[in-house]
Amino acid sequence: MIRFAGTAALLVFGAAACGQAPARPATPAAGLPAPGQTVPGFDKAKLEPYVRHLLLWGPQINVAVADPVPAPMPGYREVHVTGSFQQASLDEVFYVSLDGRKIIRGTVYDIDKSPFAGELAKLKTDLQPSFGTPGAKVVIVAFSDFQCGYCREEAKTLRANLLQAYPKDVRLYFKDFPIEQIHPWAKQASIAGRCVFRQNPAAFWDFHDWIFDKQAEITPQNLKAKLTEWIPTKGLDSMQFSRCFENRSTEAEVNRSIAEARALKVNSTPTLFVNGRMVPGSVPWPQMKAIIDWELDYANKHPDSGEKCCELTLPIPGKK
Repeated sequence: MIRFAGTAALLVFGAAACGQAPARPATPAAGLPAPGQTVPGFDKAKLEPYVRHLLLWGPQINVAVADPVPAPMPGYREVHVTGSFQQASLDEVFYVSLDGRKIIRGTVYDIDKSPFAGELAKLKTDLQPSFGTPGAKVVIVAFSDFQCGYCREEAKTLRANLLQAYPKDVRLYFKDFPIEQIHPWAKQASIAGRCVFRQNPAAFWDFHDWIFDKQAEITPQNLKAKLTEWIPTKGLDSMQFSRCFENRSTEAEVNRSIAEARALKVNSTPTLFVNGRMVPGSVPWPQMKAIIDWELDYANKHPDSGEKCCELTLPIPGKK
């Protein structure tokens, strides 16, 4: 498993993912003053040094404290604090009491909803590379890096076992999370994979398997040459691919995937989300199967679980 340097508390940014995720923009909320106006009981200047001390965020780390928004429980406000250094950033959520004296750091759960409802709301799977059954009861979203050796091993495990064990009950989506600081050709490979997907979605999985298989042979210098050799073997249009790859036409898609990973607090590759449950690291198949079986059992008892797919309905008032 490839992890960012340092512990979560120290927040050492040296090996973090590329591209800085900006601090969340503050928006006016019901019952709260507009951004920039004083909020009774809330003092940014007092909160920032407290958070720095709590998390060991030294002076080299820039800290941005957002304006408070309503919290999911009464008596508190939700405040996002973003630490950033160079191209890396990390967002922490705090709940501050209305008088500003008490702070809660953690996750608030609604017992009437999935404990992973927050993660599920942030996971975007539309028009993403996938295999498995649409509308499956268990949905896996994999954040991966084509230059990561642990990602290669997990990818091989999932490709070999997932559909064989669950031909109808599981769907897997692939998301890019290249860590450029330690993997110099990873982002270029992600851009290439998106170019393949844009031209022929089914061919993406051929690319996925091929590039992981050839991982040890690829360098920043020979990546383009190897792609040029491979593209025609899959019946893809070489000229169309070259234009897409050289113009970095899919880089924005890769950047969106990176930003999504950060919003979900992904800090290592590979990281999977199984029906919203974060599973970091390369997990042996017996353990992964146990997690999937657990989620499948839960989904069978809760009909609202799993992927909602492939339904067209008439706009009838009152019908959900």
